[in-house]
Amino acid sequence: MSVSTSVSARRLAGTALAAGALVGAVALPATAADHAQPHRAVVEISGVQHDAPGRDDNSPRALNREWVDITNNTRGAVNLNDWTLSDNAGHTYTFHHYRLDGRATVRVHTGRGHDTRRDLFQDRHRELLDNRAGTVTLRNDHRRVVSAFSWGRHHGGRH
Repeated sequence: MSVSTSVSARRLAGTALAAGALVGAVALPATAADHAQPHRAVVEISGVQHDAPGRDDNSPRALNREWVDITNNTRGAVNLNDWTLSDNAGHTYTFHHYRLDGRATVRVHTGRGHDTRRDLFQDRHRELLDNRAGTVTLRNDHRRVVSAFSWGRHHGGRH
């Protein structure tokens, strides 16, 4: 075999390898996208107890069994100051001076109580959430919808 033949063979092999690597690099993102995890919101409404167990008698105990869970899915704390939680009837709770730790959940109760890191209270005297159907919406301090949760007629979970 001559020197020029072996150089040509090496160039041909090198070109084929480069082309294969290029095709593989282009195909990789498409394959990875097919198996990507669904997007999770940074902060989301992760649960709602709209129909509290027991009697609906507007007692403090009954009101505190009606709640909305807010979860921070990131590692870092999120400042919820001036964020709002509202229902479709127009009732709104505003967070004041509250930081939700990373990977933490806070439960916002309808009734009265002493706020802690894990439980906040709206200090309401009546139930807010409709037992049959409704939506609660979490908005940031710029009034943008961060998360919504619906139940009942043609609803079923997060939006």
